[in-house]
Amino acid sequence: MVWRKNLLVPLIALTLALSALAGGGAASASTPTDAVSAPSDLGAPGPYATAVEVGAVTTLYYPRDIARSDRRHPVIVWGNGTFAFPVVNRDLLLHWASQGFVVAAANTPQSNLGISMRAGIDLLTRRNADPDSIFRDRVDLGHIGASGHSQGGAAAIVVGADPRVDTILPIQPGPLADINDVRVPALLLAGQNDSVVFPFLVKAFYNAADHIPAIYGELRGADHITVVGDPGPFAAPTTAWFRAHLMGDRTAGAEFFGSGCGICADTTTWSDVRRNGLATRFASATP
Repeated sequence: MVWRKNLLVPLIALTLALSALAGGGAASASTPTDAVSAPSDLGAPGPYATAVEVGAVTTLYYPRDIARSDRRHPVIVWGNGTFAFPVVNRDLLLHWASQGFVVAAANTPQSNLGISMRAGIDLLTRRNADPDSIFRDRVDLGHIGASGHSQGGAAAIVVGADPRVDTILPIQPGPLADINDVRVPALLLAGQNDSVVFPFLVKAFYNAADHIPAIYGELRGADHITVVGDPGPFAAPTTAWFRAHLMGDRTAGAEFFGSGCGICADTTTWSDVRRNGLATRFASATP
């Protein structure tokens, strides 16, 4: 039955992507606001209503009223898994947008080289400077994170070598990347029951990342497609990581750093958590 699921996912993704092109932007049901404070539950929808813009190379997920926002919004660039499109992880990308991020998702189903992810940064740079764009002066290009799933997780590592990127969060990353080129903090996520990207493959990246603050987190009971559709246990920690590194949220940073490390004590969610020496001494920087 695995082959059938692998076939259906890209076909469904393509169909929904084409529907988005025909139907224009889509908005979430969350209430729009310009509140900056962190919600108490980062796994729940954030305070921003969201919209989607599908382009030829990049799909943007962003706070719907960004043109009227009183602040600049940090960026997350996203890489898809093999044969996948952004809509496969739409719920997670919209979740981040509801938390105040602008997400630039590469439309390619072969993202490993990171070319289309970098193109997303270039696109937002142009749109932020365009006086006719809703993004004019509303994008915080000084704070950019990179993430992705599977092949896209490897791409997030590749893009992590770009000097414009401030942190990476690869989710179950494939093996075709070199983390030695990365110079920013990394949260490497694995699934305990992942039989596609086995946890030991993610640990290999973690073990090689002794030159940067790096954390390995293994989600209890998660397989390779747990993050597809409803992101479930991936929503809160990924949001906390990006809030810590791109928004200067020290409360969110306490989930990963310091003696009270939240994920270190949460054995219900995590089957394995490891922090290297640089991570144990790291204090989440305020942007």
